[in-house]
Amino acid sequence: MPERKTKVTRETAETNVKVELNIDGSGEFEITTGIRMFDHLLAQLARHGVFDLKISATGADKHHVVEDVAISLGKAFNQVLGQKQGIVRMAHAVVPMDETLAEVAVDIGGRAYSAIDTSFSRAKIGDLDADLVRHFLVSFASEAKINLHARVITGVNDHHKAEALFKALARALDSATRIDGRIIGRVPSTKEVIEG
Repeated sequence: MPERKTKVTRETAETNVKVELNIDGSGEFEITTGIRMFDHLLAQLARHGVFDLKISATGADKHHVVEDVAISLGKAFNQVLGQKQGIVRMAHAVVPMDETLAEVAVDIGGRAYSAIDTSFSRAKIGDLDADLVRHFLVSFASEAKINLHARVITGVNDHHKAEALFKALARALDSATRIDGRIIGRVPSTKEVIEG
């Protein structure tokens, strides 16, 4: 089976983003975005998705940094999966973190759609604007061309809510991108094609 790894570079007037992704990694990561809380959340994706992930991002505005990292990471996932042959495709994860419980379901079906319910109680989570968690998830789903449903089922602490969401996303993506030995070489769709 060919290696499932890729690199994506995005340079705009607002940001400079570089992403390296190996889906069949070991959970190693090097992440620097200039936003400590965002780095922490992205590290959860790598470690709990068991992806090798390198991300470097610079930009004057945190909104654009988060958005462009989401775009680049989504493109990386879409590229590395190619024609989606042999993947499990659909998966979900429910992740507890102390008082918080978060749920994420994904379908790597070539169609972008997101339904996100985060319910943060404060405007900031550390040095990250809380609304950027939702914006990251929506932008990522759009570029990865996946269905993404994510919600905080219960919780009090906003840090726990955000972290549980990213851990659940990691576990769901890990499961959905795995190769199913029963369908190697086949696209998991009755259409026999997954576009995107």
